[in-house]
Amino acid sequence: MIGFRLSAQQPPDARRVTSDVIQRFDHVYEVDPGKMTIIEQQRMPAWDTFRIVDSRWEHLGWMHDHWADRVLTAAELGDGGLHPDDEH
Repeated sequence: MIGFRLSAQQPPDARRVTSDVIQRFDHVYEVDPGKMTIIEQQRMPAWDTFRIVDSRWEHLGWMHDHWADRVLTAAELGDGGLHPDDEH
């Protein structure tokens, strides 16, 4: 069982990225909850958002390890800046 106080795990206020996208955490983009009219967005504690993001990176790493000969960055394709891990 995971115990936490929801009041201590409230995500920060959303920053608008585009008319359809918001961002609460760096490098984590969400559909604007106002656009979700059929199934409303559930309230999630901050730790759960980080858990989901970490799981996606883990899955992507597994896919790269098992299926890719080489992983290209957006910069190599001419579509962006540095890889997020190279920004430090």
